[in-house]
Amino acid sequence: MSLSSIGAGLQKETPEIGSMNETKRSKGKVVIVSGPSGVGKSTICKEVVKRLNNVYLSVSVTTRPRGEAEVDGEDYWFISEREFQERVDKGLLLEYAEVFGHLYGTPRDKVDAALQAGKSIILEIDVQGAKQAKRTYRDMVMIFI
Repeated sequence: MSLSSIGAGLQKETPEIGSMNETKRSKGKVVIVSGPSGVGKSTICKEVVKRLNNVYLSVSVTTRPRGEAEVDGEDYWFISEREFQERVDKGLLLEYAEVFGHLYGTPRDKVDAALQAGKSIILEIDVQGAKQAKRTYRDMVMIFI
């Protein structure tokens, strides 16, 4: 499957998005991209977002330390374990998991806001998180790379 075919599928499902003359917007889609570490998920997701103006890439929260080149709010939202647990307790995360000793999660409000704006949103998450997200968004698209 090529980037063009992935992008074409997203555009077909949300035809009104991007048209400045449209008054009614269609609801966006949740697209989960998952796969083993190092297969190119991030590269593919970033390229799709670059090519399509109606697609947003979700930014996860994490408890892991920020890398030197990483930007808070762009690569991840870097938070403490206490803050993470508070978000879990309040139901603010769509999904969450522990990976290599650090916690990762998807902020529910960001996903809902993108969908309400008529945008499709890509979640680059593991299979464990995809199963959790499926409970909320039953019609989501899952791509395993």
